[in-house]
Amino acid sequence: MSHAAIPIAGALMLGRERLSVPVIVTGIAFAMLPDADVIGFGYGIDYAASWGHRGATHSLLFAAISALVATALIRPEKYLAAGLFLFVAMASHGLLDTLTNGGLGAALFWPWSDVRHFASSTPIAVSPIGVANFLSDRGLKVLQSEAIWIWTPLVIVTLPVWIIRSRSR
Repeated sequence: MSHAAIPIAGALMLGRERLSVPVIVTGIAFAMLPDADVIGFGYGIDYAASWGHRGATHSLLFAAISALVATALIRPEKYLAAGLFLFVAMASHGLLDTLTNGGLGAALFWPWSDVRHFASSTPIAVSPIGVANFLSDRGLKVLQSEAIWIWTPLVIVTLPVWIIRSRSR
């Protein structure tokens, strides 16, 4: 659920002068989009397959191609800022997943490697798959973990930048 925090923080820090509303909204969607790969379970795609959960859609290449296509379609005033924002928004998903304490890791370097990666430290509680499973005691523990390891650091970094930018206007 906290994947959207990265582009929200980025948008607050960069501001509307650099990012349009369509770019910000696309970035928030991009941050969550890689998990759409769970629909593959219903089609018999194995978790560990290239197109399984945390596979190709969690790769840096998928993020780069998606950012390029979206930037071309949105046609923002500031192509470079928008493209980088969208890339970071989607790439952050796989990178955050490497910090979780469960699952198979993320295939960051697909298609060159199907190896699933974890960070050297995995402090974030892995989220259960499915809304029903998320609305449970385990889901509450995940939210607490994400508040500590994702939201708190982002607030610490974002708030001063946002205050400085607000005062300079």
